[in-house]
Amino acid sequence: MTTTHEDVADEGGEAPCFAHLMEQLPFMDDKLLAELVRRLADAVVIADADGAILFWNDAAERIFGWSADEAIGQSLDLIIPERQRERHWAGYRRTMATGVTKYGAELLEVPALHRDGGRLSIAFTVTLLCRPNERLPRAIAAVIRDDTARWQERRQLNEELASLRASAPS
Repeated sequence: MTTTHEDVADEGGEAPCFAHLMEQLPFMDDKLLAELVRRLADAVVIADADGAILFWNDAAERIFGWSADEAIGQSLDLIIPERQRERHWAGYRRTMATGVTKYGAELLEVPALHRDGGRLSIAFTVTLLCRPNERLPRAIAAVIRDDTARWQERRQLNEELASLRASAPS
């Protein structure tokens, strides 16, 4: 009998550790891991403490429209809509000063900009990058997914629901 995802109960506890796989995959060296990050389906963007882009993978190019050569060295303002910049930078500076963020485990959904000026809806988590024995981050890595289609679908469903509620007899 085959066990399916539906047959397995989620009993909570700690997340599984896959470190043992590295021992079973001796070909998995730093070069291969770097290639994996470059080719992930989700965008990986790494920015330094000041918000300058240090790394921009293939998916970031596809999602945002800027090549890595164009994006690296630029401010994250490249993809942050003007209206959200003040709030973004306040949170960014606070995170860099405290080494604390809730978005390492909690998904953040925000608007973003494509190179052509089009609006995107992105969802992402971040990882703070610290040197060994240091508490404060030197950089932040974000793993980003383009969530525009799902966001538009949710918005349309919410509008339809509101319309149905408004037209329903009391």
